[in-house]
Amino acid sequence: MPEQWNHKVFRVNGENFESLALEAFRFQSENNPVYSDYLRALGLNPSSIQTIENIPYLPVRFFKSHSIKTTLFEPAAIFESSGTTVSINSKHQVKDLSLYEKSFIRGFELFYGPVSEWCVIGLLPSYLERKNSSLVYMVEKLIQLSGHSQSGFYLHEFDRLYATLAELEKKQQKTLLIGVTFALLDFAEKYSLPLQHTVIMETGGMKGRREEMIRPQVHELLKTAFQLPAIHAEYGMTELLSQAYSKGDGIFSSPPWMKILVRDEEDPFVVKSKGSGTINVIDLANIYSCSFIATDDVGKVHTDGSFEVLGRVDGSDLRGCSLMVV
Repeated sequence: MPEQWNHKVFRVNGENFESLALEAFRFQSENNPVYSDYLRALGLNPSSIQTIENIPYLPVRFFKSHSIKTTLFEPAAIFESSGTTVSINSKHQVKDLSLYEKSFIRGFELFYGPVSEWCVIGLLPSYLERKNSSLVYMVEKLIQLSGHSQSGFYLHEFDRLYATLAELEKKQQKTLLIGVTFALLDFAEKYSLPLQHTVIMETGGMKGRREEMIRPQVHELLKTAFQLPAIHAEYGMTELLSQAYSKGDGIFSSPPWMKILVRDEEDPFVVKSKGSGTINVIDLANIYSCSFIATDDVGKVHTDGSFEVLGRVDGSDLRGCSLMVV
């Protein structure tokens, strides 16, 4: 099945998503020891599951304490969450990096067109300063694929970043500036310039560097500094191989192989395809780990499948990519 999976997962659509998700569930319930033990502890027979709402979602914290692997393999990479200095970091053991690459490249191009049309600039100082970041891996690959001579990472070189953006604007070059929140705010405080051909995308994360702010406040500051109508955002995490994107107003959309649901805050086994609650994610690219993740994010799913991230569950660990709450 896994050999065929790579061909099927990125051709999924609204009509066959559920059948493919149930196929992934059966495969993982049989070949993932941790997930299998979790199902057994719940007293559930996998053969009784007939809908995606009834699938048990693995709590995301299991990635901190267990090795979440479907089938036996030596990982090609181990991605590690940023977390905080006092938290235990999640680890995602990745069997097939080409599956991750295909997921984030196709996902990006679905929302933004060919990577080759963009100059890609990464402002991710806290992530560049450590190893095993899935976000750095993704942005580094997008930089390579863009092929633009001025694509690249910036640490704390705000003067050079300003000069580069000004030059790219003059050339009317489509540019993506993807950055961790505190670094984008630091840059905006030092420099202000109108951007007509640049998309600013924040990935979340204050990392204790600045006073916590809610996402709308951050976006207003950035929109004012750069005279932009909207600030884009990325929703991803170490435990997932796919990302959702927002082109403004904090409304995220997922690629076809990723689906967001919400679970009831009082009864986590009540799962809905729309409404408010705590976010559950189905990521079909996660075939070699677990495709069914119960996150600690609180959100709202709209009728069309788009969603908002409204904060964190009380008492959950603060994560480097998700420190902003409403």
